Amino acid sequence: MSIRLIAKDLYRLIREVSELQQRIDEAQPEKKEALQDELRKVKAEHERLRRALDGNKESPQQFR
Repeated sequence: MSIRLIAKDLYRLIREVSELQQRIDEAQPEKKEALQDELRKVKAEHERLRRALDGNKESPQQFR
């Protein structure tokens, strides 16, 4: 996956995390648990993509 696509997905996930946090703050108690579970999954995907992006940024330097 190209750096541009990873960055684009990462930006989408950042917005999604922010939106989910706001929804959790406004949610009724019975819906918060499901939203928090979704937030946990989105944060895990965000972290995975961030690491992939960081790895791609460092890769060219390894060959110098």
